[in-house]
Amino acid sequence: MIVLLVFSFAFGGASRMHALRLAIVELAALPLLAIVGIHLQKWGSWREHKLILGLLIGLIAVPLIQLVPLPPAVWTALPGREQLTLALTLAGLQPGWSSLSVTPDRTWQHFLALIPPVAMFLAALMASYELRRQLIYLALGATVISILIGVLQISGGGVFYLWPAAYGDGVEGFFANRNHHATLLLAVTPFAAAFAGASLRRSSSQGQNAVWLGALFMGLVVVAIGVIQSRAGVILIGPSLVLSVLAAWIASGRRRPGPAFLGLAAVVGVAIAAVGVFALAPILDRFDPNAPAEGRFENWPYVAEAAQTYLPVGSGLGSFDTVYRSIEPLDRLDPTYFNQAHNEYLEIWLETGWMGMALVLVFLAWWGRRSWACWRAPPTRLTDMQRAASAAMLMILLHSVVDYPLRTETIAVLFALFAAILEGAAAPPEVRTRRRSE
Repeated sequence: MIVLLVFSFAFGGASRMHALRLAIVELAALPLLAIVGIHLQKWGSWREHKLILGLLIGLIAVPLIQLVPLPPAVWTALPGREQLTLALTLAGLQPGWSSLSVTPDRTWQHFLALIPPVAMFLAALMASYELRRQLIYLALGATVISILIGVLQISGGGVFYLWPAAYGDGVEGFFANRNHHATLLLAVTPFAAAFAGASLRRSSSQGQNAVWLGALFMGLVVVAIGVIQSRAGVILIGPSLVLSVLAAWIASGRRRPGPAFLGLAAVVGVAIAAVGVFALAPILDRFDPNAPAEGRFENWPYVAEAAQTYLPVGSGLGSFDTVYRSIEPLDRLDPTYFNQAHNEYLEIWLETGWMGMALVLVFLAWWGRRSWACWRAPPTRLTDMQRAASAAMLMILLHSVVDYPLRTETIAVLFALFAAILEGAAAPPEVRTRRRSE
């Protein structure tokens, strides 16, 4: 699991155009998946997690169903296939067997991209608390390294960018996109806060040091978000900090805030003030109403219209680029490249139709139920981490409204880890009672 997470950070920070690096992450996940497969049948607790495991099976099944060869009479009758049929007719060719997906090669790539997060989720679901905590510590450490890489990027004249497709003018860190770098920072912050708050339950000096480390990490994240200047990151840093402080307060035992807790809040406040003094102007420029219109918002109606055309089965995972190019209005053509819908839910609606959206709705219901359980639970080392996982997943889900962070392997693997941690809130009452004493 540790190896997979390291490989995910090192090689999984892009969502496209880097097949070799992404393949390295997928290959690194295969041994873990094989080990998990061997132990899964022997794992007696799987019955406690039927809902999430059913969702996982559904997630895997969608691309496989889309790749099943269909006879011509079936696939040509599917909505949205008229242009393909017409193209074959004009070329003097008879339609043959074909898959539901209009881009089966890209659908297959999406299926392979599921291997790392699936392996991480199953392994983390069966792992001990200590191993999960080590993985979170590793993610926190990698986040600090990513920020430091970002510092080198903006001060090194474009030398330290890890991805050829990176913009070359921002703070991408391990990623090819600064927005996804911001997603990472938003997602891991609740864990730093929860660990800091939990340390207040201990009266030792070591606990006090953990609080200051958590405070410094949160302050660093605030400053980094200001430098990254991702609009979604700037908007979501407020909710992320609120949930983080709340998680820290609950983890501390819901006690009256003491000097250490107030110090944590003060460090975050100082970081926010510093960003306001030194980076407010460029941040406001990113929200300039007189700036050219944001293409993603204006293109969403066309994507939604295309999605309606391909209902109920969708056009196939990975087919967005092909489908959008076929329906893009001439007046929307410009030098920019609209490679994704920049709205994960809208893109799922287009590519998977009713199947995908049904899974999304069930997943959101699962997340809500587990989150309700863990936020109401008393503070323990398990529930502390579950609350942080709930907040981290919410940040990624919210960012997915205007972007596609889950299409990067790094974020997908982390999301799977968070989901496995949150699923622990499904433990029966007697198990939960026993864990509270730990």
